[in-house]
Amino acid sequence: MNRGGFWSDVSKYRVLLLMLLPAVLFFLLFAYIPMAGIVLAFKQFNYNGGIFGSPWNGLDNFRFFFESGDAWRVTRNTALYNIAFIIVNNVLQIAAAILLFEAARPFFRKIFQTMLFLPYFISWVVVGAIAYNLFNYDYGMLNSVLGWLGMEPIDVYNTAAYWPLLLVLISAWKALGYGTVMYLAAITGLDREMYEAAEIDGANIFQRIIHITIPNLMPTLIILVLLAIGNIFRGDFGMFYNMVGNNGILFSTTDVIDTYVFRALTANNDIGMSAAAGFYQSILGFVTILVANWAVRRYDKDRALF
Repeated sequence: MNRGGFWSDVSKYRVLLLMLLPAVLFFLLFAYIPMAGIVLAFKQFNYNGGIFGSPWNGLDNFRFFFESGDAWRVTRNTALYNIAFIIVNNVLQIAAAILLFEAARPFFRKIFQTMLFLPYFISWVVVGAIAYNLFNYDYGMLNSVLGWLGMEPIDVYNTAAYWPLLLVLISAWKALGYGTVMYLAAITGLDREMYEAAEIDGANIFQRIIHITIPNLMPTLIILVLLAIGNIFRGDFGMFYNMVGNNGILFSTTDVIDTYVFRALTANNDIGMSAAAGFYQSILGFVTILVANWAVRRYDKDRALF
């Protein structure tokens, strides 16, 4: 065995390895080293003992989390919202990409693509402010229009039933441009000879979309869905917190694991339970991605992540 093989490869690919180093350091510092904090889920934290010196309390933090009745509610909300986001966002993004590719000329395609992409760069803080000015009961735009039409105002911020639909629509609006770009890039990379052959055989535009475009988008769709499923138990904290804030009236339909952990940590100062909820969330995500990847491998192992 060549003893100098490893170091010779390091020397040979040193430029590529240096380019990779920032990403490695990022995940090391912000993903792997913080894993040591998992021990807080099994401790009664106090500031004198710190993370590793606090006394152990076994599964008491988990027991309190599940017996409080909040575990099922926040788990259900997190999973259902992310399932809705995955389905609605991907359907709209694929439809928008196909529409831009088939209906728009290259010049107008770039304009519409830019317009769709703009909401992605808007901060959730700004989106929350826009939503508040739209749906505020006293002077929001929605109730102002309803008042002009002689209709009763809608109390959006005191009615939890409205928020599942609102959050799904707002998420779709904000993510539409980003996903459309990815699917449009996949469509652009398809072999044009397939379309030309289908057109010669008499296939119309809808037949070409159904039998050529959509089937060839499936590998991209599967990869994106698998990556999204890995985060199915992770709510978008920026979205939920800035849209709802600490409005307890809406928690029944808007509280997710991330906002629950944040509130347990900041409002209740319960570090042990917040760590337990975060650990529970990570285990759910890990198991979910394993199951989803296993299911894809059973269908087509070439399209699985691993």
